[in-house]
Amino acid sequence: MDNFQKDIDERANLALSNKFELLLFRLGSSLEGEKAELFGINVFKLREIVPMPTITKAAGMQSPLLGMANIREQIIPVIDLAAVAGCKPATGLNLLLVTEYARSTQAFAVESVDNIVRLDWSQVHTAESGVSSRNITSIACLDNDDQTTSLAMVLDVEQILYDIVPSVRDAAPKEITQRTFKFKPGAVVIVAEDSKVARTMLEHGLQTMGIPAIMHNTGLEAWEKIKMIAREAQAAGQHISERIAMVLTDLEMPEMDGFTLTRNIKRDETLKKIPVVIHSSLSGSANEEHVRKVGADGYVAKFEINELSEAIQAALDKVAG
Repeated sequence: MDNFQKDIDERANLALSNKFELLLFRLGSSLEGEKAELFGINVFKLREIVPMPTITKAAGMQSPLLGMANIREQIIPVIDLAAVAGCKPATGLNLLLVTEYARSTQAFAVESVDNIVRLDWSQVHTAESGVSSRNITSIACLDNDDQTTSLAMVLDVEQILYDIVPSVRDAAPKEITQRTFKFKPGAVVIVAEDSKVARTMLEHGLQTMGIPAIMHNTGLEAWEKIKMIAREAQAAGQHISERIAMVLTDLEMPEMDGFTLTRNIKRDETLKKIPVVIHSSLSGSANEEHVRKVGADGYVAKFEINELSEAIQAALDKVAG
């Protein structure tokens, strides 16, 4: 029992040390006949793995939506992940990965599951320049070796859901609450978000709110930009608030996650007064507790513009007060 509890505690604290766990699974070979690739998904987003149940297909439903499944008395959509990735499973779709993303529950049909590996986010690299698929957000090096050939492609689930599930794509509010944010002239919001679709939605949302922002693909890119701006502000004799109004960060990102980015900011005497809001598709009390531990000034689940606006206002008020 002690070992079991220790394992739970270690897993819960991974997020505070720039580490995470990746579930590895397979979808079959590519349609061109190439070997089966390994894919990965963050364990934090996984609710459970179940054998393929009976699928009910509604009239007019098209691939890659397989239909609806009753999982523990909850009716959820099932997505053919092999079809999304352009793969052909040799033994069929045998398992469902039941996941929770950005206020929604859905299941992804896969061929098989390999195992769970524990990685540092520094082992994960953005895929935007090296992989053509819009559904791959990053590549994980499984052996902690830059020369390794043992890789897993991490799926951009937010992009997949946006493309396939109408309720995700059409979630814009009917009415946007107008707010006036007290930013110093010339100050910008630094944004860190690795998902292409989430980054686009964030950029549009901030523009709607009249907030100037600089977008970054990873936490490490954002951190390097923050340090550069801090040096420039110091050389000009300016307070950091005259250059950076706020940091808005995702949690899961290649190279450096949002918890580590936040902790770096809050531990730096020059930067610690910058408001930090974490904006993530990860939810749950454990993550909210981690947010408090690293000193973030706000936490909001993706993506509802009025709630994001409210969280930004609350964080600004908290720091000002």
